[in-house]
Amino acid sequence: MKKRVWASSPIFFVILAIMFAMTAATYFIGQTALFYVELGVSVVATIAVAVSLHFFETYVGGAVKSAKKALGGLDYQALQDFTMAVAVVGEAGDIVWTNREFIVSVSGNRECQGENILRFLYPKTVPQILEDGGTDIAVDDRQFTVYGARTGESVVLYFVDDTYYKEINKEYALTRPVVLLICFDNREELARESTGAEDARVGSEVQAKLDAWAVNMNGFLKRLNGERYLVLTDEEHIQGMMDSRFPILDEIRNIKNENNQSATISVGVGRGASSLKEGELWARRALDMALGRGGDQVAVKQKNDTYEFFGGLSKGVEKRDKVRTRVIAATLSDHVRASDAVFVMGHKFSDLDSMGAAVGLWSAINKVMNKKAYIVVNRAQTLAGQVVASMEEKAGGQQVFLSPQEALSMVGPHALLIVVDTHTPDFIESPELLNAVSRVVVIDHHRMMVHHIENALIFYHEPYASSASEMVAELVQYIGENCLDRTEAEALLSGIMLDTKNFVLRTGVRTFEAAAYLRRRGADTVRVKRMFSDSIDAYKEKYRIVSSAEVVNQCAIASTEQDSANIRVTAAQAADELLSIKGVAASFVLFPTGNTVNISARSLGDINVQLIMETLGGGGHFTMAGAQLADVTVKRARELLSDAIRGFMEKNVQHKE
Repeated sequence: MKKRVWASSPIFFVILAIMFAMTAATYFIGQTALFYVELGVSVVATIAVAVSLHFFETYVGGAVKSAKKALGGLDYQALQDFTMAVAVVGEAGDIVWTNREFIVSVSGNRECQGENILRFLYPKTVPQILEDGGTDIAVDDRQFTVYGARTGESVVLYFVDDTYYKEINKEYALTRPVVLLICFDNREELARESTGAEDARVGSEVQAKLDAWAVNMNGFLKRLNGERYLVLTDEEHIQGMMDSRFPILDEIRNIKNENNQSATISVGVGRGASSLKEGELWARRALDMALGRGGDQVAVKQKNDTYEFFGGLSKGVEKRDKVRTRVIAATLSDHVRASDAVFVMGHKFSDLDSMGAAVGLWSAINKVMNKKAYIVVNRAQTLAGQVVASMEEKAGGQQVFLSPQEALSMVGPHALLIVVDTHTPDFIESPELLNAVSRVVVIDHHRMMVHHIENALIFYHEPYASSASEMVAELVQYIGENCLDRTEAEALLSGIMLDTKNFVLRTGVRTFEAAAYLRRRGADTVRVKRMFSDSIDAYKEKYRIVSSAEVVNQCAIASTEQDSANIRVTAAQAADELLSIKGVAASFVLFPTGNTVNISARSLGDINVQLIMETLGGGGHFTMAGAQLADVTVKRARELLSDAIRGFMEKNVQHKE
């Protein structure tokens, strides 16, 4: 203690010496009045320093005596020769005493009494160490577990050097096996568009890239079939891939056939599993999630059912094979016939696509299967009022629609609920009805979200489809060719036209085939067009929103503070309209409803608005998505949206097909 009482005391002594020197100089130059003033200040400063040193020495002495009293005389002396680093710390965190081992292993052979212990503990604090009962810290290249014990006015800290064991634990964690399952997304589509030799070249290049990738990760590749592969590697290399955002996706995308079509892969990663068997199960689930989100991406499944996604910059490739649709139709028919009541329900604020799909299923179930079916809808919130009105007019006295409360009162043990145009419990029209019915079927086209309806009897999910109405139009053809009349066909066609923006976005061969079938069933395109008509007030509001837009990084952002009756439809139409502006690749419209700010997002396909909306808690499709932000202002929501767009642009390179 006599070697170093207080690290700052030499500084104070130097300052006092300078003050007295200046006072003496003032005396010799004849400034008597100033001399006495400076002399008085110097004397007061000397007294203050002396008093401070006295109180500090008393404080240090008390802390040391407290430690000696707690540890005992012999024990206290024994700590000096203890092989474990020990430090006695005062209430303010200053180091009062250390043993020789602390100086050697922690402070780097340097006396450190008087310094603050936070120099060695940061970002941890002494109260945290006392509370945690053992805290991990690192000092230079050594790692310690620090334990603390309070001894009256001081704290005794014990530094256990467990660098070796922590390195062993780290090595164990980094060498844990990780299972990857890879799917060559568009293998069949590329083969269909290529000659035999060209198809073989593309396939061999993809496998060669994957094989080299597996070797670089110190793993191996095993081909399971024509389009599926298994890779086994370790945690260290997966962490490296996650940090670099899986460049293998770009490498595979650079492989093209003679028609300039890019190859794409989806990867499911099972990370942190307790066994290889569990890792393979997690990898399969992750791969299903990646494919359900449109492919061309990596889904990493970790503990606690959390997922992390990478990629997803390409538009999904349409699947032309209708075998699965035929199988789904047959299975759905069996479940309907085994039910005593069937309810068809869409998402909250049901639109033309949701209502059109529900009407198509209602018609097939009632007319072909002769089962009683009902469409569950909240009339006060639906955006498809024209479809509801036309169906009620056509049905006469037959009850077609039920409120959620009415449907709940009719639920029996053999009831069946068919959910259309959504697969997320949070977005469904009535979560209470979903929980009340044990037998559920899901039909949806939106890209897969982590939180989705589980344990469904049928989960018919096609992210490549343009709309739920397109999927239902295909299904009903296998249930009964003539089950639709003009009103129901028009409802389905309106849903397709809504989600494709009049056959401009996300249209494939099957989209036009479904539209042709509906036209044969009597759908009148003029009558469907009238369903999209606006009032003069809504038309003015739409262009007022459009005129307020700002374009940043090819993204048009517009907002309104008004909460009108038709604001949801108007905002969606404004977002569509913004895409017609030159230089705009994506559009976002913000509007309030109550205490919530809603975001309607649209894209022409160069920017994945689904990924942007997911960072804000929303979701949707590659070119059409949305989000809801509770308890924020429109201004704050706009700031959050700008940050999400900026983050997307920084992390992802836009890919144009």
